[in-house]
Amino acid sequence: MTEAPRTAVDKALDLVEAVARSPHPPRLTDLAEEVGLHRATAYRVLLDLVRRGWVLRAGDRYLPGAAVLRLSSSAAGNSLAALARPVLVELSARTGMMANLQVLEDDRSRVIDAVRPERLAMITDLVGEGLPVHRFAGPLALVAALAPAARAPYLRPAEAAGHPLEGPDGLLADLERAGRTGFAVEHGRNEQPVASIGRAVVPTPGAPVCAVTVVGLDAEFTPARLPALRGHLSEATDSLQRLLTAPGAPASPRTDRPV
Repeated sequence: MTEAPRTAVDKALDLVEAVARSPHPPRLTDLAEEVGLHRATAYRVLLDLVRRGWVLRAGDRYLPGAAVLRLSSSAAGNSLAALARPVLVELSARTGMMANLQVLEDDRSRVIDAVRPERLAMITDLVGEGLPVHRFAGPLALVAALAPAARAPYLRPAEAAGHPLEGPDGLLADLERAGRTGFAVEHGRNEQPVASIGRAVVPTPGAPVCAVTVVGLDAEFTPARLPALRGHLSEATDSLQRLLTAPGAPASPRTDRPV
C-alpha cells in the first residue's frame, strides 16, 4: 500500500518533535536529514515555526520555542501535577519540609503544586507564583539543565534587578555549580529564614520537564543534613522521571488531597 504524502502539518510537527527530542540544539542540515525533508523545504517550514514561537533560532541552531513551553506549562498544570503529587507527599513526609513542583515559563519558573507540613505554615507555598532564576532554587535547577544557548531569557530578570551575572557570587557561577552537581541550593536570598534545594527532572539532556524543590527553615539546612536532603530529593526526582518515561505506570496511591 502506497504511503500517503506528508501534509504541511506533518512536516511542521516532525520538525517541532525533532527539535524537542534532540539532546543538543540541532542545525538546519541535521533537522532536514532527521525528518527526511529537502534542506530548502525544512528551512521554509522552520521560518514559519520561528515566527509562530514554536521554535527558537539561536545562531545556526534551533531550540524549542516559547509556544512549546507555554503548552507544556498548561499541560503540567493538570497531568504533571497529578502525576507528581504522590512523590511530593512522600518527599515532604521523609524530610519534614515543604516540597514543591515547578515548570519553566517564558523567563522564570512557576510553582504548580506544593505539599507543606503544618509546622511550616508560616512559609508561603507560592503555588501559582512565577519565580526568577536569581532568587529561588527551583528555577536555578531548571535553567542550569538547559542548553547554554537557551538560558538567555531567564537571565534578563536578574540583569533588570541588578543581580550580578559574572564573578564567584554571580548567577553564571551559580548555574555552572548547579549544572555540575545536579542540585541548586539557596540560603536566605529571597526570605532570610528560608532555604531550599532543588533538582530538575531531565528525561532528555537539555530539556528539563520540571523541578522538585525542598523548602524549609535555613537553620535546618546544615552541612550535616544536606547530604540526606540531596538523597531524598534524588530519589523523588528519579521516581518522577520513571513515571514520566513510563506513562502506563500507575502513580502511588498515597495522596492527601486532590490536585
